[in-house]
Amino acid sequence: MNLLVTGVCGQLGYDVVNEGAGRGHRITGSDIQSEYSGIVDGAAVTAVPYIQLDISDETAVRDVFCRYRPDAVIHCAAWTAVDAAEESDNRAKVHAINAEGTENIARAAKEFQAKMLYISTDYVFGGQGERPWKPDDECYMPLNVYGQSKLDGELAVRKLLSKYFIVRTAWVFGMNGKNFIRTMINLGKKKDSVRVVNDQIGTPTYSRDLARLLIDMIETEKYGCYHATNEGGYISWYELCTECYRQYGLRTQVIPVTTEEYGLTKAVRPKNSRLDKSKLSEAGFQPLPDWNDAVRRYLEEAKP
Repeated sequence: MNLLVTGVCGQLGYDVVNEGAGRGHRITGSDIQSEYSGIVDGAAVTAVPYIQLDISDETAVRDVFCRYRPDAVIHCAAWTAVDAAEESDNRAKVHAINAEGTENIARAAKEFQAKMLYISTDYVFGGQGERPWKPDDECYMPLNVYGQSKLDGELAVRKLLSKYFIVRTAWVFGMNGKNFIRTMINLGKKKDSVRVVNDQIGTPTYSRDLARLLIDMIETEKYGCYHATNEGGYISWYELCTECYRQYGLRTQVIPVTTEEYGLTKAVRPKNSRLDKSKLSEAGFQPLPDWNDAVRRYLEEAKP
């Protein structure tokens, strides 16, 4: 399969490229940066063609599709700086990337009859309650600019395409870039104690495990909206940090606090990030491994 992957300088895009190329697909990677900026660790990196692409430029997107003629596109590119998205100077840019950029990709996919897989987020929901969100639940009143922009991207994909996958995920961590686990390990090495929110509930997602699932999906025609995180139940950020410190061997004290007590973020975060992933098994896809095991493998591989 001739596969275009956007956002390859990020955590997920990096792993998608390696997973797809490892299975023999012809991969072209793209991102906004002039040169590829992913980590380089020997055999783990697969050399693929890289092109600079501003997805908010409709003409540039169409030119890439015209040149490479992909059979499918896995769209990982996004503005993911949730707090920065709230700044008035950034809001138009966030919408241009996450909503208009996704629409540009979808329009090109339609013209060139390519499958499209769009990475979305639990932030498209309102973030309240305790019931896990199902893929067909109504998305209403996202809590922040980022969530609304990703929902607008979903709506564009649904409007333009019939051959699409929408995969909502949450709490992603991976080798290539910053993430919660790496940040907390670094803090734990320097501090005697850290404060971590204990009333936001979800499940972590190792980008390497998710990448495997995404390639599994794009090789099929089982289109639709899915939820995907690692298995192992629902936890808080506090519980995730505690487990990371236990596995890493840090004795740093982890102090649980409420979102209100923490109070350091500009964007409102969802307290309910639980995602119902049962549709994966129903469609015949292999669920992701337990999150405890994913943390163990990440710590062994990343050595933060």
